[in-house]
Amino acid sequence: MESISIERRPAHGYVEEHFRSALNVPQTCLQEVITVLIDALQRELPADRLVLDPDVMRGYSYDQAEWAAHTLPDVVVRPRNAAEVQTVVRLCIEHDTPLVTRGAGTGLSGGANATAGCVVIVMDRLNAIKEINPLERLAVVEPGVINDDLRAACCEHGLWYPPDPASASSSTIGGNVATNAGGLCCVKYGVTRDYVLGMQIVTGSGDLVRLGRRTAKGVAGYDMAGLMVGSEGTLGVITEVTVRLRPMREPERTVAGYFDSIVDAGRAVSAVAAAGVTPSALELIDRHCLEAVDAWKNMGLSVDANVVLLGRTDAPGIVGEQEAATMLDCFSSAGASWAAQSTDPEEADALFAARRLAYPALERLGPVLTEDVCVPKAQVAKMLERIERTALRHDVTIANIAHAGDGNLHPLLVTPVGDEAARERAQAAFEDIISDALALGGTVTGEHGVGLLKMAGLRQELDKPVLDMQRAIKAALDPHGILNPGKVFEPR
Repeated sequence: MESISIERRPAHGYVEEHFRSALNVPQTCLQEVITVLIDALQRELPADRLVLDPDVMRGYSYDQAEWAAHTLPDVVVRPRNAAEVQTVVRLCIEHDTPLVTRGAGTGLSGGANATAGCVVIVMDRLNAIKEINPLERLAVVEPGVINDDLRAACCEHGLWYPPDPASASSSTIGGNVATNAGGLCCVKYGVTRDYVLGMQIVTGSGDLVRLGRRTAKGVAGYDMAGLMVGSEGTLGVITEVTVRLRPMREPERTVAGYFDSIVDAGRAVSAVAAAGVTPSALELIDRHCLEAVDAWKNMGLSVDANVVLLGRTDAPGIVGEQEAATMLDCFSSAGASWAAQSTDPEEADALFAARRLAYPALERLGPVLTEDVCVPKAQVAKMLERIERTALRHDVTIANIAHAGDGNLHPLLVTPVGDEAARERAQAAFEDIISDALALGGTVTGEHGVGLLKMAGLRQELDKPVLDMQRAIKAALDPHGILNPGKVFEPR
């Protein structure tokens, strides 16, 4: 077996015994089922596909969602092709065993967390870029392909794959599809769903099928490929994805603004939208994030600003110049203490690098509970103001980064290591932020998914008939109930 280096951390939340007792099945019977299943997997798959070492499996038992429940899986499988994935699914059906699909583990909602008695199937070995087609402007990739690797490969053909989550250097296309990931460019270019043409999946009945198309248009039947995007592993196991590509962009112009108040920065965001400008990126970073990045990378960003707003335009020629000038005016009129268009590409790239570094920098300070609400652009300033009040009310440090241009806010609740009281206050603040986002016409998750952390929020957001529709789809496509059970929907 190849060498694997996986970060370990102590388990939070429920333990295996809790899940098993909830099943109301004798432990000896469960163990017999798992033993038979593992024997079957060993017969059907090459020996190096299975991981049974508890220390190694522990690293595959959770994603990056702080405090989301997880436990040790009974076995981890790392297939190398779609046929092997199909074998795993069929054996899980035969032995009535839950199956949790995992990519790189960069998720922030607990969607890839192991539950008791489950098989975790890890897709990192399905990592081939099968085709890049310049004429049709599409790529065909396996789900374990790293986002940035696809973007680099497309660049060699003069093409571009726009979805760019902050974890693009490590997150996989399969995981991006499972959560409908967005990123810095999504304000202008959309999210993962806008680029998925088709896919190959193993269904909840164990069939290997193709969904979608390769053509620019296609309305033959329901959009089953679109349904899979954002389904968080609950409707099928993705084994291949076909994505549309765009031509490479013009060089971007960057405008930076420093603000004393996060609310003023929010007003600048609304002003940019009201001015009719659609930036190629519009990102917010507050002082907590800037200080954390400075402490880690010594970039000197927190000296002059409480909040930094970063805008970019990739419009060509005079239009790009006008858009940059308009953003600059919006920043200044909203109260920026300093605003300017960058003339140094390296300086501009460093500012956006700081945005991507904010989350891992904060993780160095203690556990980080990550929010992912999205509100209408007109409500960004009001939502940021409410987040500030929530932090004071619960005595919790809340750092803020945001895809501010489309209203997708990421409040980051930071707690000291081992401080149980702070953890409880942070979780209460987490719920208040969800309620405030819904009150302002927003949604509980813009791009991270529901997973385990947002199930109660989903129930708040969707009417019961809509939840019933979604449960009916789940039951139809996963008739045996094995695909990532216990995620997204709360028990009835």
